[in-house]
Amino acid sequence: MTTFDKREEGFEKKFAHDEELKFKATSRRNKLLGLWAAEKLGRTGPDAETYAKEVVMADFEESGEDDVFRKVRKDFDAAGVAATDQEIRSVMVDLMGKAIEQIKSGT
Repeated sequence: MTTFDKREEGFEKKFAHDEELKFKATSRRNKLLGLWAAEKLGRTGPDAETYAKEVVMADFEESGEDDVFRKVRKDFDAAGVAATDQEIRSVMVDLMGKAIEQIKSGT
């Protein structure tokens, strides 16, 4: 194996690792978002956990995070929860940071 091949293999492994971390962080963020939204919706205990799973699953509808945002927005609108689009998106950004920290720390 040449030096170039080794470098290429190293880059491929790093890319795969980074993509796996990104997927885990996004899934963790979506669960945290679901728990946050569940609290706003007045859901607790197992009902809150079930709702959080629904939010995680909403992310598989299309690429990007708009599907997750739309689910929370729609549920808030249906329940009369007062939250702006900016507030929801801001929470999504904040929770992504928290999810990354949790994954890096192993919690």
